[in-house]
Amino acid sequence: MEKKLKFFFDKQVDVLDISIGEPKGAISKEMENDIVMRFDPKTNKIVGFTILNFEKRFEHLNKSETLPITATFAQIDKAIEAEG
Repeated sequence: MEKKLKFFFDKQVDVLDISIGEPKGAISKEMENDIVMRFDPKTNKIVGFTILNFEKRFEHLNKSETLPITATFAQIDKAIEAEG
């Protein structure tokens, strides 16, 4: 079952939080460079990730970031989505 990504950015503390599906309790593990992965404690599957210092990473226009995430994206037909 595919799940939607949910994004939340807290500008005050410069943190981007991304949940895969609805946010839920998880085990957090800091990977590297202020990137925190969240895992379901029962299945050990990734349920989201957090990027600390998000805006600060892109202060210089020539800088890019790579995240250790693989995702599949597909366009959803609006008529099908509306039916639910």
